[in-house]
Parts: sequence; structure tokens; C-alpha cells
Amino acid sequence: MAARQDKPAIARKNSREGQAPVAPPCAMVVFGAAGDLTRRLVVPALYNLVKAHRLPAGFQLVGVDRATRSTGQWQKDLGDAMQGFVAKGGGEFSADHIDAKAWQWLTSRMTYLQGDLTTPDIYNRIGQHLAGLEKTADTGGNHLFYLAVADRFFGPVVAALGAAGLVTETEDKWRRVVIEKPFGHDLASARLLNASILKTLNERQIYRMDHFLGKETVQNIMALRFANGLFEPLWNRQHIDHVQITAAETVGVEHRGKFYEITGALRDMVPNHIFQLLAMTAMEPPISFDADAVRDKKAEVIEAIRPIAPQRALRDVVRGQYDSGTVLGQPARAYRQEPDVAASSTTETFIAWKLQIDNWRWAGVPFYLRTGKYLKQRWTEIAIRFHQAPFTLFRGTNVERMNPNWMILRIQPDEGIALEFAAKRPGPTVTLDNVRMDFGYKTYFDIAPSTGYETLLYDCMMGDATLFQRADNIEAGWAAVQPILDTWASHPPGEFPNYAAGSSGPAAADELLARDGRAWRPLD
Repeated sequence: MAARQDKPAIARKNSREGQAPVAPPCAMVVFGAAGDLTRRLVVPALYNLVKAHRLPAGFQLVGVDRATRSTGQWQKDLGDAMQGFVAKGGGEFSADHIDAKAWQWLTSRMTYLQGDLTTPDIYNRIGQHLAGLEKTADTGGNHLFYLAVADRFFGPVVAALGAAGLVTETEDKWRRVVIEKPFGHDLASARLLNASILKTLNERQIYRMDHFLGKETVQNIMALRFANGLFEPLWNRQHIDHVQITAAETVGVEHRGKFYEITGALRDMVPNHIFQLLAMTAMEPPISFDADAVRDKKAEVIEAIRPIAPQRALRDVVRGQYDSGTVLGQPARAYRQEPDVAASSTTETFIAWKLQIDNWRWAGVPFYLRTGKYLKQRWTEIAIRFHQAPFTLFRGTNVERMNPNWMILRIQPDEGIALEFAAKRPGPTVTLDNVRMDFGYKTYFDIAPSTGYETLLYDCMMGDATLFQRADNIEAGWAAVQPILDTWASHPPGEFPNYAAGSSGPAAADELLARDGRAWRPLD
């Protein structure tokens, strides 16, 4: 018999999509409850799930952190943050007001436990608290543990959960653990972390989070390719000239200097976010949308990346570091002037990489990747450039050159898909011009605001791991970038800083494509 759902009285919007089922009862425990990730993304996503009627009556949110505060103080801090997001605007969470009934529904299910994650006591208290919630709040004994903590705690927290018996599953009670990035700092540490947590958990219990995969356009890549007879026959080396994947940010390192100094743009973005976009774009059709079927094909793409030799790493991979400049009309200081950053730091804040995928579909098609901080625009897209048509037919006309065909998959900020192609301009002579067909999610579908975490948290509760990384996928990503890390370790850059904040990146990134007679799509 289905449990009665105590839904808040929130006005529903009409939608063309089918109504997803309510998640099963569960208690969600967030380690790092007083941190930025919980405040900025996790709790806003849960609030959006409340408004979408995806959370069950038997849902409880338990915050765990070292910070000393009461449940009431934690609730107030989060409420103040939510109101701040509304007032400020422009962030991941977008709303013109906070629905009081939805927020009260969520906060009434919040409790806070103060404790040190390195001591057994807090885990014993968590176990007792969860046992009580199972009896008083109908959580069904299902537990979702979210590790919104520094990566050095991932292994110890999982081991402590295991020692306390908190992740032992029974036939009718599941236990799942969400682990944020960075999942390792290189290939050796990623393998070590996988081995560590797999001593306690089964692979099906582990949900390695990559919030890019919660974006609608990323999820739509498979539908675009595999549900349309128009596109999939063209999705190969015979029709595609090259692919550009861009993840540009208009923020600097902000107050994360200590983290960024030992991480850099390559580690921070490429083995996870960028490679996930690459895999979704280049994967072979899976036999079904079953999680392992999809993840098998994604892993095959990453494993097929051509190994890069040291000399190629210096030639085909560009690194950059931002200098002072102006970003979106505001002055921006150089990376070396940021708090907790060394005055002579050689940490990269930008990377561009030309790579090859050695398989039948993509042999000979270059993939150009770029990501960086303090760039001209906040812009994430996948741009597919098709082969140019022969010019012969147009000799003797006013057409001086052929226009390229592009398909643009916009991930953020304006999610959608565009197709650019040539058309004849009106008039008596044959003159071509570029035209653009553009589909935007916000203008076509009635969709609720999203941080990108809503789908991922909901999938965790539903037990759907399709959009999460598996151990082999993680290790394949690090294996691909490890030669670059090794080469850079022995060849420090001598020209940093090499691009102005507010620009499109270092000149060497433009030269990377210019050598092949190509150019980046502009960041505007």
C-alpha cells in the first residue's frame, strides 16, 4: 500500500512532461552541513524538489558538521542564504521569491547534529538519530549519505560509516553514499580512493557526483542523437570536421586559493566535467538506458583517448594563468594576487587540449577542449563543426567562400540547441549568408528553475546511477590526463601570467587551432 504523501499546498504549473513518481521515504544525511556546497546547491535543489512534489512525506534531512549551532540556527542560516540568493540573483539558484509553505515543509524535516567526523561518537549518534526517525518520521529505514566535505575525508567517513554499521543494507532498506569531486588528484590517488571505499561499499551503493550531468542539455544529448533518425547517421568522422567543448567561467578562484593551488584547472575540470561532456557526445549507442549499459559506453570513449607523449603534451595542451583585467565591467586582480596563492605560483587557471579518440567512429576527428577562470563570458557549450560542402558548384557566382555548418549544444547559461547553416540571401544574385535555427528550453518547455542538482539528488533516492560515474570511468579519466600532469611537473611554465582577466584566454590557445586552419568559436 502506497504511503500517503503530505504535499505542501503549492500552485502547480502546467507542463508538457510526464509527472515523475515521488521518491521513496528516506533520511538524507549531509556531512558538511554548514558549508558552502550545502547552502548554495544541495538545499536549494531540495527546495526545488519540494516545489516539484518529488519528495515523500517520509523525508528527513539531517545536517552534520563541526560548527556549533542548534537545529533552529541551521534552519535560519539556510533560510537567510536562500533569501540572499533571491535578492542577489545570477547564481545557480534562480527564483523571484521563496515559497513560504514549501520552505516550511522542508525545514520542518531538518535536524542538525554537531560533531567531529574523525571520532566514532558522531557516527553512533547519527545511527541512534536515524533509528529514531525511522520510528517517528516513517523514513522506511532508507539512508542517503551525502559527503559535502573536503576530499581528504571521503575515505575516512566511508570507513567510519561502515564501522558503525550505517551502510549495511537489508532486503528492504537501502544505503547509498554520494561523493563529490575531486575524486582523487591523480591516477594513483583515484585508484587508492576507489579501493578504499570499495572495502566498505558495493559499487551500486556509490554515487560519484558530477553536477554538469544534471543539466537538461547534457541529458538531452542522448535523446538528440539516438531518438532522431536525422542526426545519428551524421554523427561520425565522415561528416564531422571537429568538435569544440568549452566551459568558460567569469569567476576567479574567489576564496579557494588553498584548494586551487594544489588542484589547478586541469585537475578541477577535465577528468570529470569536461570528460563527461566528451563521453556523452562521442559514445556509441547503448543497448538500453540502463545505468550500466550507458556507463559502459561512456567508459569506452574515455579509454579510447589517444595516449599523449611528453612532446605532444607540450605541443597539444595549452595552460594559462590569468593576470589582472576587467571582467563583466568590474576590475579583477591577477591570480597571483589572490588570497592564499603564492606570489610566483605556476598553477594553471586555463587549459586547452587537442585530443584524438582512437575508434572507428572518430578516427581523425580532433576534439578541442578548453576551460578557464576569469574569461570573457560564462559559457559552456559543445560545438560540432560539420565538413564543408564542395565549392565547385558556386564558381562563377558571388559566393567567395562556403559557410560552415555548426550544431551548438548550449549547457549554460541559456540551455538549448542551435543549428547554423547557409541560405541564399534575397535578390537576383547567388549570395550566401549564415542563418540560425535556435531551440531554447526556457522558451519551448514550461520548466521550473534548476540548479542542476535536482535530477541528481532525485536519481540517488530512486537508485538510478545512469548520470553518475563508475570506478572504471573515474580511473580512465585520470589515466588520460596523468601524462600531462607528469610532463608539466618536469616542465614548469615560464610565461605566467599569460592572459588578461576578461579575455578569451592565452594566445597559445588560439594558435593551437590555427595550426590546423581552425578557430575557436567566440565567447559571446
